[in-house]
Amino acid sequence: MTDTPPAPKGELVIRAIAMPADTNSNGDIFGGWLLSQMDLGGAVLARSTAYSRVTTVAIDAMSFLHPVDVGDIVTCYATLVKIGRTSMKIDIEAWVKRHNDGSILRVTEGIFTYVAIDAQGIPQPVRRG
Repeated sequence: MTDTPPAPKGELVIRAIAMPADTNSNGDIFGGWLLSQMDLGGAVLARSTAYSRVTTVAIDAMSFLHPVDVGDIVTCYATLVKIGRTSMKIDIEAWVKRHNDGSILRVTEGIFTYVAIDAQGIPQPVRRG
């Protein structure tokens, strides 16, 4: 996860601008905010795969490769890695377009596991389109 690939891989699932409200007292974007954007983006792909509600049950190890600055455009890309009976593993990359110079960098990547659930929150088989 340390070498920046030349371009994002996967489906575009979310785009947001990092805002001052998303910073800590030093003015740095919280890692938790970035993780939240990735989780939301991954849920978009998981829901469209399972045709049902989904919930996040695990996140594999992540390394934050570069900081995210206020004003950067954060874009998340997701790739379905594996479908189990009730679960889906989704690789999610977060990239930024720097507000100051327009450069594009991958800032982190992780594998998120989602489970398809029914209206009561009980795991159910992934409905495969």
